[in-house]
Amino acid sequence: MNNNVYKILREYEWEEAKESGQITTALDKKDGFIHLSTAPQLAATLDFFFKDSHSLHLLQLNLDKIDETQLIYESSFPNAGKRKSAFPHLYSQLMINQILESWNIKRGSFSLPEAVLLQAENLIEE
Repeated sequence: MNNNVYKILREYEWEEAKESGQITTALDKKDGFIHLSTAPQLAATLDFFFKDSHSLHLLQLNLDKIDETQLIYESSFPNAGKRKSAFPHLYSQLMINQILESWNIKRGSFSLPEAVLLQAENLIEE
């Protein structure tokens, strides 16, 4: 199975996950599912939703350990704006033992233009 699904956590969220064994955020709890991104969606997700963070944790899910019936690809929200690709949403708990790989990532010195980020998601027609 292609393990092309990722979760981004802020430092304090990662610390909470390591203590509890469960990976979730306030937004996940509010929306009733775990927000995830595919590899092509990561750059735009980082730019649009994590501008305030200089250090984050990127988690790659081990999809062999996830109930595929609980992983649904859908629009993230009704007013998603320019982001039109379907995002993976997990409608079950996400546990630390379901993570294949994790990285601490730091904000770099370059920021790609929005048009380029959206092209990476194949959202802008050439």
